[in-house]
Amino acid sequence: MPPKSGYFVLLIVWVSSVRAQDENRVVFSLGTFQNVSVPVNGTVQAVVSRIPADVSFITLQFHTQHNNVTLSYSQVPLYGFSVTAVDAGLLSTLTPSQTSLSWFLKTPDGSSAAGIGVILPYTSTDPVPGACNQVFALENDPNIYLQYNLFETTITFAPANIGYERGEIPPVCDVNTGSNTRWRLVYEVYQYFLPEGDLSEQSLISGMERVANVENLKDNSRKVVSLSSQERTQFTFNTLPGQGVIFSVIVRDPALNTSASYIPAHTYVCSFNSTLDGCKDLGRVSTKVFFTLIGLAGLFVCFVGHRFFKCELFCMGFGFVAFLFFVLITRTTTLDYDLRLALTALVGVVGGVALVMSWWRFGSVMACVLVVGLILGFHISSIAFFTPLGDLPIFHNDVVFWVVFACIMVVVPLFFIRWPREGNIITCGVVGAYAVVLTVNAYTYTSLSYITLDVLKRFLNDNFSRAFISVPLQDIDFILITVWVVLAVSGMVVQLYREKSRPFFPPSPYVMWKQERERRKTNVLDPSHHKPSLSTRLLERIRQLTLRTEPAGETTPLLL
Repeated sequence: MPPKSGYFVLLIVWVSSVRAQDENRVVFSLGTFQNVSVPVNGTVQAVVSRIPADVSFITLQFHTQHNNVTLSYSQVPLYGFSVTAVDAGLLSTLTPSQTSLSWFLKTPDGSSAAGIGVILPYTSTDPVPGACNQVFALENDPNIYLQYNLFETTITFAPANIGYERGEIPPVCDVNTGSNTRWRLVYEVYQYFLPEGDLSEQSLISGMERVANVENLKDNSRKVVSLSSQERTQFTFNTLPGQGVIFSVIVRDPALNTSASYIPAHTYVCSFNSTLDGCKDLGRVSTKVFFTLIGLAGLFVCFVGHRFFKCELFCMGFGFVAFLFFVLITRTTTLDYDLRLALTALVGVVGGVALVMSWWRFGSVMACVLVVGLILGFHISSIAFFTPLGDLPIFHNDVVFWVVFACIMVVVPLFFIRWPREGNIITCGVVGAYAVVLTVNAYTYTSLSYITLDVLKRFLNDNFSRAFISVPLQDIDFILITVWVVLAVSGMVVQLYREKSRPFFPPSPYVMWKQERERRKTNVLDPSHHKPSLSTRLLERIRQLTLRTEPAGETTPLLL
């Protein structure tokens, strides 16, 4: 009896081990997406079989939302034979008789991870992505590598090679540049934007399924640029914190009219693990407070700014000086963001007061209105370069960009010379309504903030000129564009209607005081004409306080 029970226990252990191996083994079908879960401290074997004879090489790609995974050719990851990333891929060439293939998945820290994977087959006529790699660790590296900072996101990938049959020696990469070498290949860079504000894993999976292969990628993504083999396999985009973006590259062989896809890579330009300014809480409290006040002031200026001219000048002077000071302090110091924002607000207040006092003292309405016109010109120029116009190659030159930007900015105030009141009211409507849009951006993502943010980035970063700055307009953006237009038009109509019977601009208090003083000096019928001046009255009062009191004489009571 004991021997039988012992055999039974061994049988259970053997069945359990076989079952565990089956649980850590995932069978793929070519071109079909497969959900894969990597257990804690476990390794998953990805297997594909029944590979057709006309397939020369295969790519396996695996994607997670924010957890790194290690994809390797062997069960124990080795340098040069594995890659670790949230979007990892491997390329395997096939031997003449090979019909099956396997790879291994695990997490670098032993934690669990879940994602999707797909295996794509390619024939001998298709170009081989990353087969002329001379920079990264893998011999054939089809991955796209992402780097980003506050200003720009850069993608880099290894050059491809032309295709070849199973068992053949790969064509040499850099011996010559003839038409029968890899130098005839063309690279097409694509961008796919996930829904705004959607940080769900399902949204990413759906997006990856749309861009994984060449056919779906062309139908669903936006082509950004085509690069020849003589150009660097690197491209720079505008950084969009909180906006999910998938970058893809297709390498095309014009001679054979074939193509292959690199491994797509995605980014949200934020951290899912950070407790401060993470993907789910991008806005700082200081930023929300600052732009909430800006939005309230903008709403006030939009509807009654011209009527309360001093308040409008203060708001315009605040924005003008605060923008310039923030650029200056950011480029010259390394202060904390909250401190820079506080100093910017303080200096902005000084700038607003200075503009109001210049009008109060000198009474030059035209000079103040020209400053207001420059602010409107800045917005119009920023809007112009926010369109696809800003991505024209000629404007990647800083000199050309700033000359054209400055010309647009300076031409707009010329309108104010002929129609100062109308120009001032238009500025109140446009700029005030846009301030409301910026307030919304402090609480939820919107692409409209990049109208001015792109210009700010170009001020702050010397290398930003090379970035592709186009951003998507999605549902919330169209809603905010409608709100912006409605607020601006409503504000302009209300102010034009209320001010049509009033003077163009209120008079300067100091100028009015000077005129009143001159009138009193020349009008003898005015009682104030005979009143001593303030300085004379002050001197007389001081003299009276310093005089000694004279004795009053006899103080003895008279006797009756």
